[in-house]
Amino acid sequence: MDVRYINPFLDAFVNVMPQLGIDDLKKGKISIKGKTISSIGVLIIIGIVGDLRGNIIYGTTIENAKNIASRMMMGAPVKELDEIAQSAISELTNMLTANACTSFSEEGINIDISTPTLMYGNFKATANSDKVLCVEMIINGAPFEVNISIEKSK
Repeated sequence: MDVRYINPFLDAFVNVMPQLGIDDLKKGKISIKGKTISSIGVLIIIGIVGDLRGNIIYGTTIENAKNIASRMMMGAPVKELDEIAQSAISELTNMLTANACTSFSEEGINIDISTPTLMYGNFKATANSDKVLCVEMIINGAPFEVNISIEKSK
């Protein structure tokens, strides 16, 4: 996978998270996964179409999802991953992916994204390609995975 397809997603965290009042952000480990992605609690899948195609699969723990949703809702307590909290986390991934799309556009790569699909629990999801690059971001000390499965359209 071309590094030019990875950096816009990492840069999106640096651009978006501080706007939400989240400054405790670090890059964690990078790994290669197979086609099957195991949930660590919550997975949000966004499809990519255009000059590139594939999926971005964001993953985090349910507790981290609730904490981030709380921050996005001005500190309102989030005791469960209800519909409002799910909407907030889905919107976060939408913002991150849209920010990456803007970076791609500035490089002459045109892509569109699907509406986020959020799932939670103990399950597995299947990515678009056989090799998935996983970049772990650490948000407020908790993992937030960015699983990148994109390739140039044929």
